[in-house]
Amino acid sequence: MRNGGPRRARVAAAALGSLLTALTALTALTTLTACGGPQHGAGSGGGKAAPTRPATTVDPTRIPGVGDRWQRRIPAESRQVVAVYGDGKNSPDSTVALYTKRGSAWDRIRSWPAHNGKKGWTTDHHEGDDRSPVGVFTLSDAGGILRNPGSKLPYTQSAAFAAPRWWAKSYWHDFDYVIAIDYNRVKGTPPNDPTRPEGQSKGGSIWLHMDHGSGTSACVSLSGSAMEYLLRTIDPDRHPVVVMGDRADLKRPH
Repeated sequence: MRNGGPRRARVAAAALGSLLTALTALTALTTLTACGGPQHGAGSGGGKAAPTRPATTVDPTRIPGVGDRWQRRIPAESRQVVAVYGDGKNSPDSTVALYTKRGSAWDRIRSWPAHNGKKGWTTDHHEGDDRSPVGVFTLSDAGGILRNPGSKLPYTQSAAFAAPRWWAKSYWHDFDYVIAIDYNRVKGTPPNDPTRPEGQSKGGSIWLHMDHGSGTSACVSLSGSAMEYLLRTIDPDRHPVVVMGDRADLKRPH
């Protein structure tokens, strides 16, 4: 029995060593699965990692959501684009985003909720169809009832922009600020110049203007603060254009 003490000590030591080994393994497993560490057997045990989705590639040299059909109509010298993304072909709701080109990349600067023609969009706009024209158009002139807020575009202040008083009162401030979209108009003239080079039936007087909370006759409308920002930011030296249409049409490749 004299040797029983050392033997029991050796057995106890071996048991303690096994217990410490198990605790170490458990701690390592806990560390791997906590705080964003490898999971699902992706550690040193050789298991397969969880599948990941491929990253979405965004080409910074293109305006997002705009297919080749319209992308190639953006002039090479343009360094500012106002993109109008219509919610649907027959929807009056849209989003306006301002992009500025730095080097070869387009940066999204600001975006705002907006409205377009009350019946949606068309690639063949005509007078009275209540649809906004799809396309790429230059921006060259501005104006409105209110005094110039610091527009970089040539600005014409005139009471002649006032909406008819037989319109609903909610529409009376629509033309406090306007930016002419160069669709069937003469560039370098006030936005309300009535001249229509392609004829009256093709429509005209299509502007970015103040929003009254619903669809328009064919224009694109935004909040007053958005209009002030655009007037102070759109720079003729950057050859600005508007790219506008419903999202599906804008994405068309041809």
